[in-house]
Parts: sequence; structure tokens; C-alpha cells
Amino acid sequence: MYAILDIESTGGKYNEEGITEIAIYKFDGHEVVDQFISLVNPERKIQSFVVGLTGINNEMLHHAPKFYEVAKRIIEITEGCIIVAHNAKFDYRMLRLEFDRLGYNFERKTLCTVKLSKKLLPGFESYSLGKLVKKLGIPITDRHRANGDALATVKLFKLLLEKDTDKEIISSNLKLNSISSVDQKLIRLIEDLPNAVGVYYFSDNQGEIIYVGKSNDIKKRANQHFTSDAPKSKEIQEHVTSIDFEKTGNELLALLKENQSIKKLKPKFNSALKKDLFSHGLYAFTDHNGYINLCVTKLNPKESYITSFTNFQQGKAFMERALETYALCQKLTGLHKTKGACFNYTIKQCDGACIGEETPEIYNKRVKQLIDFYDYQNKNMIIQDRGRHPGEKSVVLIENGELAGAGYTELNFQVEKISILKNVINPMENDRDTQHIIQSYLRKTHKTMKIINYK
Repeated sequence: MYAILDIESTGGKYNEEGITEIAIYKFDGHEVVDQFISLVNPERKIQSFVVGLTGINNEMLHHAPKFYEVAKRIIEITEGCIIVAHNAKFDYRMLRLEFDRLGYNFERKTLCTVKLSKKLLPGFESYSLGKLVKKLGIPITDRHRANGDALATVKLFKLLLEKDTDKEIISSNLKLNSISSVDQKLIRLIEDLPNAVGVYYFSDNQGEIIYVGKSNDIKKRANQHFTSDAPKSKEIQEHVTSIDFEKTGNELLALLKENQSIKKLKPKFNSALKKDLFSHGLYAFTDHNGYINLCVTKLNPKESYITSFTNFQQGKAFMERALETYALCQKLTGLHKTKGACFNYTIKQCDGACIGEETPEIYNKRVKQLIDFYDYQNKNMIIQDRGRHPGEKSVVLIENGELAGAGYTELNFQVEKISILKNVINPMENDRDTQHIIQSYLRKTHKTMKIINYK
């Protein structure tokens, strides 16, 4: 649990300042669950340059509560939380300073989004909150006011969690909050899991991630792990003490994140990804009559293919659907081996490419439509789908036929401007497995999915 906050102060000599405004958002790693926002009467003069910067003056704070009046609420909302702030050293010092004046020892763990940004978003000219969120396309209102800056920090921290592919933020949190009870731990571990699509991470009592999985229903899948008598499940039940999860909004992001996490983290209870998970591919060739033929056969790493399948049966089923969708010929798709007309021609569902009645030029146009849709080789495109909550969209960026990365956007211009989109997304390795995952997903019908081509 995190307490993401921002504090405005009077300015002045070091350790003689006072808090003028505070905003705290309690964040569970996925959504805001509580908040506290208030002006504070610092009982001291505000420096003139601070008034110019924030717009907060002494007259505004005359009837605001003094710090001792809001101290109890601050303690309650930050209890059990890691404090997150942009330049956390300053905000945490200000809190401790005010509590010291009340004779109370205020102690919390802290995370600084400046330091996290420098590590997870290298190469930026400036890491000030205003310039950083502008580069990332994150909206910010009321700059230099506690609520506006705190809300921007919430959005920034969510993005940093996405960028944290090594899960260092999660692991550090889990080490602080691991469950030590053995008897009831499995029941308690799944209590707060969502019935949502995403990726889940099982960790041991050292904060080490020992298993990564994906599911369309995280809670249901975790329960299956904990009720199974399979040897691997039994081992996981013995070692797991904490579970973290990432909602992804859709299955494609879950599959890509699972693939990336397993390869990067190498959890000890994850088997290596099978090299033959996708064993067959769809290939095209032009026959001596000039017709483009399609066939499903075993994958050959040396030859380019249109799309891939887990087995021959899946490929055959795909071709049977494509036959109807694109009005193709059974003979020229390998579904009906014959020297003459295919069966569909006899029932008037084929225009006769199999016997030369339909010209190659006309028939090949429809075949090329299929190839263009499913083969993204050398293409630049964005696969847009549902996000983790209403108003958010997921994006998968393909550049020159290769996966560049994936992430989430809330504003249209973040998608329309590729330079901003590249800052928002989390880079991902392009390999054969990711290519299979994307191609397989594109073959399915998704009402919410949208393909955006760009130059």
C-alpha cells in the first residue's frame, strides 16, 4: 500500500518552514482507495516567492486548520503505507518536522519518483515533475498546488510500476508486508485478488518472485493453484507467502507481460517456454498458373510465414473460416486435394479458380487481403484495446513488423503523437514468442480491439 503525496510549504530557513497545503492519495498499486486534501495554517509567514509560485497567501490560510488538527488524519491514512513523492526527501522531512513539533515520532518507508524515474525512464533532459509529465503526455492541473501535483504523481507512479519490469518496487513492498502465518495463509492470500484479466506474481518470504502466470480471472486461477494436488502446485503452496498482480484489461497485454516477466525474472517454478509451443505456420506460394496458394505446414525458421498456430488442427480450422470470409478456393488452400474442381465449386460456393474460370488477378486480390490483415511484417501499427478501467486504452506498438512495446493511454493525442506514445509505453523484446502471441491474438474476434496503421 502506498501513500502518494505532495506538500506545499512556506519556504524560509531550513527546518524552520511550515506546511501550507497537503494532498495524500492512498494507492493499493492499482487504484486510489482513500484521499485527504487540505490547506494548513502554518502559523508563520509565507515567503513572497512561494506566494508567487503557488498562489497560496497568508490570508487564504487564516481560517485553515493548524497542523495538529489534521495530524491524526495524516497518521491514519499513511498507516502501513510506503510514502511516495516526487523528491520524497523534502516531503518526508516536512512531515517529520511538523510531527516533531508535536512531540510525535513519525516514521514511514519512502519511495522517490525522481529517483525511480531516472532509473526507469533514462535519458530525459529534466526530471522535474512538470517537464517529466509533459514528456509523458500525463495531464497536470494546478501546478505547484498539492492536489494537482499529487494527482500527477499518482499517474506517474502507475506508469513507473508498468516500467518496472524487474519488479523491484513490488519486491521491496512485499518484503515489508509478507505474510508469516502458514495455516490460513492460502485463504488470506486470495481474498483481495480481483476477478479480472491480468498477470499475477507469487513471492516467497524473501520477496523473491517464484512464479508468474496470467489469467482471464486472476482470483480463480490462484485458487486453482492452491487447491491442486499436482507436485508443482504443492511446492508453490509451501513457498508462497505473498501475491501481487497487474490488471491488464485484456488478454493480449497479459500474454505479453507474462512472456516478458518469465524470461526476465526466471522464476524457479516456471518451466522454460516451450520452443515448439507454436508448431505450424500459414505459408503462401504462387503456382505455375499465377494463383496464390495457401497451406498450413510445420514451421520452418528459415522461411517467412503469414501467421502461426499451436498445431495443425488449429491452422486447418483457421483456413476453413478464412475460406468463407474471403471466398477462397478449397483446392488452392490445401483443404481439398483434387486435380479438378473443388467441392465448393460444385455447390456454387467457389468462383472457379481451381479450374481457371476465375482469373488469378481477381482471385489473388482476396488472398492478398487475408495476407495483409494477418501478416504484419514491415508494418507500422498500433493495436488498441480495453484498458484496466473505463476511459483507459491499452496500446501495443508495432514498428517495422516488430514489437516495440506496450502500455496504456487515457488521451487521444498520446496515441496520435508517436513521440509521446514511445515515452508512455514500456519497451518489450521482440522475439518469436511475442510474434506468435500477437499473430494468434489478431486472428481472434475482439469487439474492443482496433488496429491503427501509421507511417
